[in-house]
Amino acid sequence: MKRIKFIKHVTFVLLTIFFASCSDLEIEETDSIFSEQSGDFSGVDAAGVLNTVYNDLRGQIENQADLYALLEVSTDEFLVATRGTDWGDNGVWRTLHSHTWNANHSYVNATWNNMNKNVFNTTAIIDSRSNPTSQQEGEARFLRAYSMYQIMDLFGQQPFRNVDDAIDATPMVMSRTESLNFIIDDLNQAINLLPSAPAGGSNKATKEGAQFLLAKILLNKHVYNGSGSPDNADMQQVVNLVDAIHAAGFDLQSGYFDLFTDAVDSETIYFTTSSAGNLIWNGLHYNQITPDNTGGGWNGWTTIAEFYDKFEGSANSNYIGDGQEERRGYVPKDGSHYGIGYGFLIGQQYDASGAELKDRPGNPLIFTKELPGLLGNDERTGIRVIKYHPENGAYAGHRILFRYSDAHLMKAEAMMRMGGDPTALVNELRSIRGASPLGSVGEQQLLDERGRELYAEGWRRNDLIRFGQFTNPWSYKEVDGDDTKNLYPIPTAALTTNPNLVQNPGY
Repeated sequence: MKRIKFIKHVTFVLLTIFFASCSDLEIEETDSIFSEQSGDFSGVDAAGVLNTVYNDLRGQIENQADLYALLEVSTDEFLVATRGTDWGDNGVWRTLHSHTWNANHSYVNATWNNMNKNVFNTTAIIDSRSNPTSQQEGEARFLRAYSMYQIMDLFGQQPFRNVDDAIDATPMVMSRTESLNFIIDDLNQAINLLPSAPAGGSNKATKEGAQFLLAKILLNKHVYNGSGSPDNADMQQVVNLVDAIHAAGFDLQSGYFDLFTDAVDSETIYFTTSSAGNLIWNGLHYNQITPDNTGGGWNGWTTIAEFYDKFEGSANSNYIGDGQEERRGYVPKDGSHYGIGYGFLIGQQYDASGAELKDRPGNPLIFTKELPGLLGNDERTGIRVIKYHPENGAYAGHRILFRYSDAHLMKAEAMMRMGGDPTALVNELRSIRGASPLGSVGEQQLLDERGRELYAEGWRRNDLIRFGQFTNPWSYKEVDGDDTKNLYPIPTAALTTNPNLVQNPGY
């Protein structure tokens, strides 16, 4: 990573660097070894460990590497361009975008370890010897389901260690279908144990958060169980769950970029207090600054032209008045918003006085639509993407995980997969976002709409796989058509310590 300067996250970043630098076969606390709790188990402090899991998850979500990188840089939404030596990082970013990763990829390993650690800790909370309250049990079941969902979605297999297992016992491994059923059971129990979310959502588990995650899993169930086609009963349950979330008071809200602040809104269901700093600064140029971050951006992340072109508006600029829909954002020329735009930043950039910015060598700071490739970039290549904005705080602590507009589109998709017409629901959202209505909505239109609404929120990989397009070609992707890439490899270290695991095909 490049130029991470904010002090309050130094400890987290150093830990991230430490674990990323470990040798490939180093044995860490994973699905196989949990030295502090494995063996003679008599319960844990449910409240204390639950707080630890929330804190761990907040750090895991905050990190632009690991989980977020696996979900986003592997798609057509993002690439991390190497600029000279900046953002080279031994190819960890380039191999994600080009689908050339392997079982020793540091972010694959870290994500596996992090999510499995969450699973074990929440299992300890749920155990009756820990004497959790009903709500604590519900929160732990939700958090376990969330972490197991990520493992099931990314890796397929789910190792599982019971709290009474001897420290040297080899953990059992669930198949993807077994894991799916386990997660669904956890969420159904959590829904009955958890309170409803307050207005503006919650940074803790709630009934509506569990309903959202269950709807997400059921929408993808045919992928996870290998049936290949959605079951109408599952799709109807998705509709019912979304309707229940709506009945609890959640709804679409106008003012797209206002949603990505800490203000109360009707769309946010579940958020964390993770800093949004990485999402703000990872693509902005070094000379794009704010009063509370005079060091500027880190100048790495960009999107590709094909994704930018999915939005309404001028093909080659994104200034106010370019005919763009609200979600594509804009670049201000008048110095407003510290001179930093919202959404997709392309073309000449400006400072807080309205003057044209230059890059460090003195060239006009013009973000280009095309890049020469994953390598060989200068400071200006690539369209930058910013959804959380530094005028709300350079490192403000509010990251949204579940949003009602996602649920709204899940309902539209479920209706479509049952043979219904999702056009009215999709156009309801588009109208609120200032986009032209669509005459009809099929699979491609719905996938594109999800991209326009939910970019940079961690759902693109999941969507592309469900719509059968994750292995399609796109710019700067060296490999396509290899469906084995729909799953990440089981990390080498995990295979070494748990012989019950079997490497996924293609690795």
